[in-house]
Amino acid sequence: MAMDARDSTGTAGQMPVVVARSHDRRTVGRLRAALRLSALSVLILAILFAGGFGWFANKVSHLTTPANPAKADAIIVLTGGQSRLDAAMDLLASGKGERLLISGVHPSASRRQLQAATGGDVRLFSCCVDIDRAALDTIGNAEESAKWVESHAYGTVILVTNNYHMPRSLLEMGRLLHRAKLEPYPVVNSNLDNGGWLTKPRALRVLFTEYNKYLLALARGIVPVKPTPNGIALAETAAGG
Repeated sequence: MAMDARDSTGTAGQMPVVVARSHDRRTVGRLRAALRLSALSVLILAILFAGGFGWFANKVSHLTTPANPAKADAIIVLTGGQSRLDAAMDLLASGKGERLLISGVHPSASRRQLQAATGGDVRLFSCCVDIDRAALDTIGNAEESAKWVESHAYGTVILVTNNYHMPRSLLEMGRLLHRAKLEPYPVVNSNLDNGGWLTKPRALRVLFTEYNKYLLALARGIVPVKPTPNGIALAETAAGG
């Protein structure tokens, strides 16, 4: 009986240790499973990100400038390069739109300086070109352009910007221009077709940066866009200084 008592006492003393070790093993197992799940999630996100970038770069590199776009009510060009302005002025001169809005002009740039930079006809520039100096980025471009389009009740608008910038511009503009149809006019500065962007570090960097901005613009779509504050002035008209 004494031996049975000792055996019983010894086994009872070991029980908490066994339970604790079993609990530790379960905790470690759960931690390993969580780490494996996290690693798998990161891997899937990385694959989706890389695949999305490949799709974006391929889409942008295949955008071409229309040879003879259909006539629209108006033209909007987003500043960011001389070739954009030249293309927009050529469209206006050829009668592809009644008026042109240059969005995102630096506040210090005068109408005369802008006209000289574009090299466009002075009379055409004076009568049919409006200037927006309020927009500081693509979101601002969309806000100011929407007010300009609505104030003139335009139904169709040609949007001029670089090919890599076109997807995000259409996305931001489309959120605000509910009653106007946008016709993209991508300006191509360098040929990136057939995977050419892979061998050009500068082009790859520009595309990667723009892709990240495009993803952020998509994320912004989850949150409703707030109306533009009334304090922002309408785009400067041709009648103004």
